[in-house]
Amino acid sequence: MARDRRYDVLFEPVKIGPVTARNRFYQVPHCSGMGRQFPTSSAVMRGIKAEGGWAVISTEQCDFHPTGDVRTQIRLWDEKDIPTHARMTELVHRHGSLAAVELCHPGHHSASFYARETPIAPSPIPVRAPFPGQARAMDRQDIADFRKWHRRAAVLAQQAGFDIVYVYAGHAITLLMFFLSRQYNQRSDEYGGSLENRARLFRECIEDAHDAVGESCAVAVRLAVDELLGENGMTAGAEGRELVEMLAELPDLWDVNISAWENDSATSRFAPEGFQEQYIDFVKSVTTKPVVGVGRFTSPDSMVSQIKRGVLDFIGAARPSIADPFLPKKIEEGHLDDIRECIGCNICAAYNNASVPLRCTQNPTQGEEWRKGWHPERIAAKNTDDSVLIVGAGPAGLEAARALGQRGYQVLLAEAKTEIGGRVIRESRLPGLSAWSRVLDYRATQLRQMANVKIYPGSPMSISDVLETDCSLVAIATGASWARDGVGRTLHQAVPGAGSSNIYTPDDIMADVEFEGPVAIYDDDHYYMGSVIAEMLRHKGLDVTLITPSSVVSEFSTYTLEQEHVQAKLLTLGVRIVPQQNLVAVSADGVDLACVYTGKPRHVEAASIVLVTSRIPNDELYHALLRDEAVIKQSGIDKVTRIGDCYAPSIIADAVYAGHKYARDLGAEAPEEVPFKRELIELTPDY
Repeated sequence: MARDRRYDVLFEPVKIGPVTARNRFYQVPHCSGMGRQFPTSSAVMRGIKAEGGWAVISTEQCDFHPTGDVRTQIRLWDEKDIPTHARMTELVHRHGSLAAVELCHPGHHSASFYARETPIAPSPIPVRAPFPGQARAMDRQDIADFRKWHRRAAVLAQQAGFDIVYVYAGHAITLLMFFLSRQYNQRSDEYGGSLENRARLFRECIEDAHDAVGESCAVAVRLAVDELLGENGMTAGAEGRELVEMLAELPDLWDVNISAWENDSATSRFAPEGFQEQYIDFVKSVTTKPVVGVGRFTSPDSMVSQIKRGVLDFIGAARPSIADPFLPKKIEEGHLDDIRECIGCNICAAYNNASVPLRCTQNPTQGEEWRKGWHPERIAAKNTDDSVLIVGAGPAGLEAARALGQRGYQVLLAEAKTEIGGRVIRESRLPGLSAWSRVLDYRATQLRQMANVKIYPGSPMSISDVLETDCSLVAIATGASWARDGVGRTLHQAVPGAGSSNIYTPDDIMADVEFEGPVAIYDDDHYYMGSVIAEMLRHKGLDVTLITPSSVVSEFSTYTLEQEHVQAKLLTLGVRIVPQQNLVAVSADGVDLACVYTGKPRHVEAASIVLVTSRIPNDELYHALLRDEAVIKQSGIDKVTRIGDCYAPSIIADAVYAGHKYARDLGAEAPEEVPFKRELIELTPDY
């Protein structure tokens, strides 16, 4: 299929100092959760993005001195670190792309746990981690040393094969940003006070990098032009603009965004596509150098608009490149319907923050490229004559059907409801979650193109229905239902009064069951469900109290960078938040609680109670089929398997992964005890 000529501008080469990017698709620096522990996994993952058409592939933040040790990230301390980076640059270059490294010293943002060096900062300040200790103020010798370390890191990066070296001052997590910031820089010497003074070290590092590697490497700057702190911080309308004007022609490329990370990587629940334009649109007007910015871009029309209106020269992406590493190639080849659009859920950030390899709701191969050999676009052709019945067209069933169909298997996908999508379609109708429907949209589009996959909505399956399909394999993907008895992370037995008629669950809310207020929501799930239900009910005009045993609402959303946004939204809407309370009993007039620390009792009046605690697998059909193995075998069914929430309720990303894994494993040899390749530490002889 030919490319739509409207998108030709996206495939123009762009010069960045001494190097040239083959198109305008730029994977900006993003964490991988792999860090220095899993360098091959990280290298292969980024190499696949180059294969997918991204012209520039960047690392995550790369610390370059023990005083700025970040134990979960990559490092470039000395020559011993070069081989791991060279592995990545070689794979990126293999596909004609440029490799960029984001050199970073986190200052007081790091407590230097591994290295046990004293952190450094522009001025004395406690380290950000919730641990005792402070960073010391840098003297002139420290500043000179910092410049030396940064320059050496640029040279090491060049030796490792990088084409672009970053000078990084963004996200409120870097020493250079702390020097720029009036909040953190209280110095009275030539590195403090005026913006020109606060920017002195930033300027010097850019000049040092140019001097050290500028003949062969581009020097890029990453800068947060607005801290979203109003007059208390840098803003695009004042110092942010002044700084870009001051240094306009010094770097070879401007990579501009906002800070902190939770604002720069805002979820789709709180920010639309292209949301950063209002902060960064001035940059191209004050520099002749190319500009890259982000905005969770997935629409090629939005991308073209950014270029033609003079907002950006490069379409920057982190999360969209994770959801679809082949997004550029699909646009180039005219396969727009095959794009897996990022849903902006930040599950990728969550698992990086948990110090494990990224995972993605849309892309189940993310993080498995090397260790399991999973390619995002290629999958082995079928190697058995099996036909497969999948019962349930939720995220697990849809992905299993899609991947099995891609392999060439004959698939029947039966869904009891009249519309497919399962929990995805229900949850995407909740406030702020409409983009989550892309999980269904992508898979439904793919399935419609597959003659070997038949979809039967409105088809509840009984045992006899299953037996009559003549399929040799059956996958039960019938999802899960929210518990009505209060059992969850905190309560392990049914709460007294759980049979009361005024108890509801998220399933009732999503089914638009009518009930009276005031409403008490007990959230022991700690992710999005409790808060979006509170938001939804407030929009309906009901009085809402959200109760949680945690210290904050939606505690897990700290990992997805949303927690502060969630709590602020609920408070703005007038939702009463009652934290640190265990559920003791429910009754017709409300809920009895007890402080999680002291046990002090408390009663919250409510006409209706919503329990958001745990989910129970809908596995009745699975167990019914297994009760008579003889009948199953006689009907020609070789195996019945549970997948997704029907097997173990979890997040949507895990359900999609489960469906994909089922499809990949079909016909494969039984895995070893450890079902993936591991990167093992090589013991050194000098112990």
